[in-house]
Amino acid sequence: MKFLIFLGSTRDSTPPKPARLGLRVAKALEQHFAETFPDHDVEIIDPLDWTFDPVFKPHFAYPQSKVPEQLNELARKIDAADGYVMVSPEYNHSMSPALAHMLNHFGSSLFAYKPSLIVTYSAGQWGGARAAVTMRGFLSELGCLPVSAMIQIPEAADALAESGGFRSGQDEGRWQSYFRRGSAQLLWWAEATLRHREQSDPHAFIGNFRKDPKQRNAPG
Repeated sequence: MKFLIFLGSTRDSTPPKPARLGLRVAKALEQHFAETFPDHDVEIIDPLDWTFDPVFKPHFAYPQSKVPEQLNELARKIDAADGYVMVSPEYNHSMSPALAHMLNHFGSSLFAYKPSLIVTYSAGQWGGARAAVTMRGFLSELGCLPVSAMIQIPEAADALAESGGFRSGQDEGRWQSYFRRGSAQLLWWAEATLRHREQSDPHAFIGNFRKDPKQRNAPG
């Protein structure tokens, strides 16, 4: 199966002050998946690798012949994936605006009926836990329901090196066990939803919202 790790950070200074902690968190998760579930593919989606127009316009709002190719490419990756890992710092007790901006470019039909795993981090002691709580509603509306286990990484600069490996003095075995609780739940649900999508296409059975916002309205 295929999993995408969405990185919710666009910090890009040289040298970064403070460090771009999200990338080392994403790399740690990539290494964890490769070692724990080697039969499955995982890819980091870094917003710095993708170009979004300065004026927000979602993928589904373009005429089909005028969709920017990068949006089409990312839409194909999202559609082909079986599950998602959402990595976010905390801003004002909420999820990263960079992550929300990236995800909001795509309709829920690409994400729907697949699971997600919430991973948050911080330079301080709370590990982005308050952001994680707000992400549950966002991801549920997007259609990729989050698994119950969440991963929070406090003092991420002390826990992880730039390579994504754990720093000397960290209890790597305990960290990996902690990661595995979330990743194993994600894998279990991804396998279950994949089998059921193969048996019954939910997009045909239930139908997707299209461009008309009235589709969300109750009868009046």
